[in-house]
Amino acid sequence: MNLFEIPAEIREKAEKLKKELNRHSYHYYILDDPVVPDQEYDRLFRTLKELEDEYPGLRTPDSPTQRVGASPLKAFRTVKHSTAMLSLDNALNEEEFLDFDSRMRKELEKEKIEYIVEQKYDGLAIELIYEDGVLSLAATRGDGIEGEDVTGNIRTIRSVPLKLMGAGYPGRLVVRGEVVMFKDDFRELNTIQEKEEKKVFSNPRNAAAGSVRQLDPKITAGRKLNMFVYGIGEPLDPKYKVKSVRAIYGKLKEWGLNVNPDMLVSDEIGRIKEYYDRLETRRDKLEYQIDGIVVKVNDLEAQQALGELTHSVRWAVAWKFKPMEAASVVRSIEVQVGRTGALTPVAILDPVSVGGVTVSRVTLHNPDEIERLDVRAGDTIIIHRAGDVIPKVSRVITENRPKNAKPFLFPEKCPVCGTRVVKEEEEIIPRCPNQNCPSQIAETLIHFTERDSMDIEGVGTEWITRLAESGLLRDVADF
Repeated sequence: MNLFEIPAEIREKAEKLKKELNRHSYHYYILDDPVVPDQEYDRLFRTLKELEDEYPGLRTPDSPTQRVGASPLKAFRTVKHSTAMLSLDNALNEEEFLDFDSRMRKELEKEKIEYIVEQKYDGLAIELIYEDGVLSLAATRGDGIEGEDVTGNIRTIRSVPLKLMGAGYPGRLVVRGEVVMFKDDFRELNTIQEKEEKKVFSNPRNAAAGSVRQLDPKITAGRKLNMFVYGIGEPLDPKYKVKSVRAIYGKLKEWGLNVNPDMLVSDEIGRIKEYYDRLETRRDKLEYQIDGIVVKVNDLEAQQALGELTHSVRWAVAWKFKPMEAASVVRSIEVQVGRTGALTPVAILDPVSVGGVTVSRVTLHNPDEIERLDVRAGDTIIIHRAGDVIPKVSRVITENRPKNAKPFLFPEKCPVCGTRVVKEEEEIIPRCPNQNCPSQIAETLIHFTERDSMDIEGVGTEWITRLAESGLLRDVADF
């Protein structure tokens, strides 16, 4: 039965239910101001589902019932972004941010620039495309030019409207934002994963990214994700008369999209610094993870005049928070052999949480770095996440050093194959010259199968390592 064979009163009832449910979702998930009890929402939802089961022609892509997840996919389809999803340059301290401001004032020939300042989410960048008000495509950032079609999974996120609100939206709207998982939901997910003896996620960002990239949307639907929008991918029609980022946010909010209200519009550097300090102080109290603030030139014409670089826009900067630090004890120092033969020392630590990530090992880079730090097994060290991403040893607390702690002696022979290590005068990294070293073979094969290379599914690191050590895998042809 097609749509036009369905009685008019049934069609009208279904449309009314869809609008009502979408309005309730907007109040609950975006405004945080529910207007009906959960039981009433469930009753309306069940009524609509029963209608759609009886009249399948009523089941449209924007129906609230379609959030439950579609059939599993065999693989994600690659889609090209209409305009590149560029990244942001980082300012790692106040001086670098002031350099950015100085550059903006010089290029725009103004004494002061009005900026819009907002939180920098630690999540997964996503592009949404609405056609005639209905969500038609959702894609990951990917390499900025092409991403993966994750529409079925994004449909399950309650804070993403399947149909835009109101009647004034454009025929095509390209929105960009960040999918995040709230900290409480992250902890709840990991508790469930542990009970079911499944993979435990290291931080909310990884949990969000892993949830969005599930081939089965029903798995994504079972996880609690949120999305904040922070911009558009294509300019709005001049009829909307928007001349600033703030005005764009006003329109996006009017159309039912989730815009974070915690933002600042100001041309005073002191106020921006206060915003930064306030967020850095209370970042741990937020429901979700952030790793800095984003400062954008608010005026759209000024943005256009400033333009873009190859990989980033010139009119915005991410002012990152100071790295988070934590103390841990070095239990041992191991030397790993990479695919090029490079010997890399790694400190094995008592697991410790740094900025929401559990760190149990950290690279010591090379013999010179070990000597500079004077790090030994048994030492208490301070580690931080450089740029809130890569764990790094910042210093050793020598006052806590055990009396029997001995300086680390770098091996003269490869710890895997026993070949004598070589070190060229101009290099700082010792190498194993044996190209048949099992570790080099394994690392080469692992690199070959990784996503950025041949992207071979179902072939893991442990699987390859065991087969390489047994001699069954020696080169890529052996696959």
